[in-house]
Amino acid sequence: MGAGVFLELLARDAAVIEYERPLVEARARRAPAAEIDELERAKRHALQVRATLELRRRRETQLVALFDTAGEIAALQDLDAVLQAIVRRARRLLGTDVAYLTLKDPDVGDTYMRVTDGSVAASFQRLRLPLGVGLGGLVAQTATPFSTPNYPADPQFRHLPEIDSAVGEEGLVAILGVPLRLGSTVIGVLMAANRSERPFDRDEVTLLSSLAAHAAVAIDNARLLHETRAALDELNTATRLVRAHSESVERAAAAHDRLADLVLRGGGVEDVAAAVTDVLGGALRVLDADGRVLATTTDPPPAAGWPGEAALAEAVGASRASGRAVRCGDCIVTAVAAGPEQLGA
Repeated sequence: MGAGVFLELLARDAAVIEYERPLVEARARRAPAAEIDELERAKRHALQVRATLELRRRRETQLVALFDTAGEIAALQDLDAVLQAIVRRARRLLGTDVAYLTLKDPDVGDTYMRVTDGSVAASFQRLRLPLGVGLGGLVAQTATPFSTPNYPADPQFRHLPEIDSAVGEEGLVAILGVPLRLGSTVIGVLMAANRSERPFDRDEVTLLSSLAAHAAVAIDNARLLHETRAALDELNTATRLVRAHSESVERAAAAHDRLADLVLRGGGVEDVAAAVTDVLGGALRVLDADGRVLATTTDPPPAAGWPGEAALAEAVGASRASGRAVRCGDCIVTAVAAGPEQLGA
């Protein structure tokens, strides 16, 4: 059995333990020392090749996952959906127990927990981190990735009792955090964490950093889209108000012209009442200064009937005092005056 057996093992992607079999068999049949040494060298080289192939496969899988993630995030427009997709993908790509994302609060100056995936502790989900405090606060302050296999016992981070308590309630031990950056500005921190000790290697830091880069752009795009939609909604509302006001002005001008023409042609109170009813709809009554009916339209009165004398007198007084029409039950009442002289309603 020669060194070529290792090529066969590489070709079928055999498990690492199987690379010991040729050496075990050679020793069992008392092969010469030179043959065993050759098999040892061949095994080392084969395992190196296997490790290189495994690393390339892993990176290819990560690149495909990143590409899929970028496509998924780019297709989302709602900010909450974008953030949920980011932490869900981060947890899946790194195979951690929890993933979470904090955003900077420009008013307070700290970072706050925005969205989590895999978290079970309410205190952890409400956590806020001052800049420089804890792993996430340090990442936000320095714009530099940090990781630890055992956060509770790691002295390089500034620990606060309330933060360590929330982390302990969640049961987190190993934590990796990378900054979410837009240009030179850190807008938040993306983190992945385990509930047991685990060192994070360089490839995992690079992977999470790449995801954070896509995430920062997606967050910014979602914010811009939200702001654009809000501005469009405000513009549409303003346009509707302007259009309604314009229509109201045009309607009032047309009614004024019609009534002026009617009066100039010698129309009476009945004619004016009929014209007003035609413009506004509904039923109308014209009263003199003493409250006697001068004219009424033939349309049905309001469902609740005309106002009683006391209510009507109060409404007429309110209209005189304000110079505006006032509502009285189902009716609108306006005083009629010529200068200081009150003519009716």
